[in-house]
Amino acid sequence: MKTKFLITSLLLILLTSCSSDNDNNTDDGNEVPTEFMPLKNSNFWTYNVDSDISSSINPLTRDSIYVSGDTLINSVTYKKIKSLTIPTGFFSSTLRNNGIKIDGSKLLMTGNFSFDFGLTSPINLGVTDFIFFKENATVGQVLSTASGTINQTVQTYPLTIDYTLKSVYNGSQATYVFPNGDDYNDIRKTKIILNLKITTVQTLSGVTFPITIMNAQDVIVSDQFYSKNVGMIYANTVLNYQLNSIPNVTLPIPSTFSQTQTESINSFLIN
Repeated sequence: MKTKFLITSLLLILLTSCSSDNDNNTDDGNEVPTEFMPLKNSNFWTYNVDSDISSSINPLTRDSIYVSGDTLINSVTYKKIKSLTIPTGFFSSTLRNNGIKIDGSKLLMTGNFSFDFGLTSPINLGVTDFIFFKENATVGQVLSTASGTINQTVQTYPLTIDYTLKSVYNGSQATYVFPNGDDYNDIRKTKIILNLKITTVQTLSGVTFPITIMNAQDVIVSDQFYSKNVGMIYANTVLNYQLNSIPNVTLPIPSTFSQTQTESINSFLIN
């Protein structure tokens, strides 16, 4: 379970930006609101979560999220997403306890996070109106970007974590068919990418010098498929990173890791 906890913690960092830069297209006030994630109260979705390291220690799981009602954030009304239990899947984990709203053809997320990065103490950050879905755009168009720096001391090492998070429109397709034959129509695809770089400093003989623990790399790449009048139906998320080998520096996380996780819709209710 330690590995699964670490993965969920790492995935949650994806949405922990203090501000975001969105696409420059302003939705017209007369635009029909997107129906790719209906947000009426009591709507729910359940997902079967699987990974390429699932085992008796990290078994298959099922996540459940639902629209609990309205929540007011900075005088703006959002729909709050809750879960029945702590989710293990990337998509459900990032939506849990956050505010979602429809803005024309876009889905925006705002919320606060307090989570464990698998290091020492929780990290507290937030995201404001991050566009994680847009119904129509040019393939490859960046919908939102967020970048910043997280500072945290782990053991005796002061870590500086530079991050860049972005969402990208990844096209559309007529139908998505699951292996069991279930099919969903009118598909839009979004890609979420998190790039991280981790550095620290060491002092030897009174001289302080920087050390790069992890070169800038795409730590998380999540491909998400949305179906009209349903919501997110399938996500394929790859977590992959490699730390540099630094003499006399040992962190409480694996030096290298790779995992592919899938979230497949199991059931849903749209009011």
